[in-house]
Amino acid sequence: MASILEETGPPRWRARPSGFPGLARIIVEQQLSVASANAILARVNEATDDLSPEGFLVLGEEGPRALGLSRPKIRYIRALAEQVTSGTFDFSDLGTLPEDEASAKLEALLGVGRWTAAVYLLFCEGRRDLWPKGDVALLAAHQMAGGSFGRADLKTFDSWAEEAYAPHRGTAAHILWGKIAFERGRAPL
Repeated sequence: MASILEETGPPRWRARPSGFPGLARIIVEQQLSVASANAILARVNEATDDLSPEGFLVLGEEGPRALGLSRPKIRYIRALAEQVTSGTFDFSDLGTLPEDEASAKLEALLGVGRWTAAVYLLFCEGRRDLWPKGDVALLAAHQMAGGSFGRADLKTFDSWAEEAYAPHRGTAAHILWGKIAFERGRAPL
């Protein structure tokens, strides 16, 4: 970590809006390049009053598709918007829960897995001690810094990182994401 920080400088903490806009954005970004996600997000934000749940629902079934969203992502975000507008899911409850319970509550939502829940809690709730399991960019950054885990060792790396970086797992993740951005010649997200 020290050698990465010498090279990249201090990490830039990713802070995003919480609630529906934050989680919907993370769902849009799943498995997309930064450029593709940003292009889609710009269109979605414009069409939905900055990604409001009501604005998303007004688009109907095909409107989001025309903006570049895949059918699964439309289904996930639409289900989330319906739960938020009906009051069956309330983001304000997350702040009172410990990490594991907050993660489980998010993971109960359609289209939200462990990685998405961790990223939401890190970026949108400002939590500091979570490790986003399954993030291949973190493993790649670790390898770039001379780490010993190979590509096929992602689960082993995640287990190691959860122990090695506690109680600063989120900070370690941001340092590693900064390394990826540095190596690719772009500013951290």
